[in-house]
Amino acid sequence: MEARTSQTQVVEREVQIDASPETVFEFFTDPAKMVRWQGAQATLDPRPGGVYRMQMNEQAIAIGEYVEVDPPNRVVFTWGWEGEYATTPPGSSTVEITLTPVGGGTLVRLVDSGLPTPEAADAHRHGWDQYMARLAIAATGGDPGPDPNAPKEDS
Repeated sequence: MEARTSQTQVVEREVQIDASPETVFEFFTDPAKMVRWQGAQATLDPRPGGVYRMQMNEQAIAIGEYVEVDPPNRVVFTWGWEGEYATTPPGSSTVEITLTPVGGGTLVRLVDSGLPTPEAADAHRHGWDQYMARLAIAATGGDPGPDPNAPKEDS
């Protein structure tokens, strides 16, 4: 994975996945596939203006809306966190996903822009590192294990 962050609070990530763009695209638009790599619940309406809502746990709920949906090449949605303690309010940043065929797989490029502070960029950098690695496993049919931010089962 390659990582860069600029003064304008942009986080960029790239990962190559051994799956077709058509397969990878579904992991950003199909709720059942989304929760295989990110979150515990997802409500997705993948069309411009449609809802993007992904719940990791009771305190961490990302919400926004789809801006652009161009299967299987590109998905753009706004992003932010619900709740009074959210440092990145709902819809305040924009996540652009570009899928490019490379060899027999896909280069996934993610750009998360409009983050409000360096601290928010750091948190999103860490989160995207974690979740892009999980996506690479899930999109190839593997099991990335339970989401580390999901609610813990009572023992």
